[in-house]
Amino acid sequence: MDLSKFDNSWYKSANKSKVIVWYFTNMFIFKTMLPIPSSFKVKMLSLFGAVVGKRVVIKPNVNIKYPWFLTIGDNCWIGEDVWIDNLAQVTIGNNVCLSQGAYLLTGSHDYKKEAFDLMLGEIVLEDGVWIGAKAIVCPNVACKSHSVLAVGSVATKDLEAYGIYQGNPAVWKRNRELNG
Repeated sequence: MDLSKFDNSWYKSANKSKVIVWYFTNMFIFKTMLPIPSSFKVKMLSLFGAVVGKRVVIKPNVNIKYPWFLTIGDNCWIGEDVWIDNLAQVTIGNNVCLSQGAYLLTGSHDYKKEAFDLMLGEIVLEDGVWIGAKAIVCPNVACKSHSVLAVGSVATKDLEAYGIYQGNPAVWKRNRELNG
């Protein structure tokens, strides 16, 4: 690999002023341990282009790369230290829980290319998904309805509906059975 050939100038998330204003908003409102109300955080996300549902809880020290590539449904919980590294679209359904330290990663690099090209892939978390503490969802992954990614696991492929997945890479362990 020759990193002197790396060029991601084709990638444009937004105009520079918007990115800079968001950077400081993210640092002082989201990536802080101060107990800033979730309702205020939701308003800020919406102001920057995110689509956010009702009754969303956003805990302290959350990092969101670009809110204009983010959709969050109703009744979602985003735990402490969650990182939504959304260079591409992240869509979060209703009643989704992102536990402490969960990481949603939409970008990577092509290790087969000498220039280490940037690659992007969307993430979709359907209704009722639970991403466990310190778990990672990789680019181009869909976690289907009510699937679970266990603590510290890495989803490199889609998770099927009502499946519980564990490990690195995450593999199906058993069905998720919900009781009333």
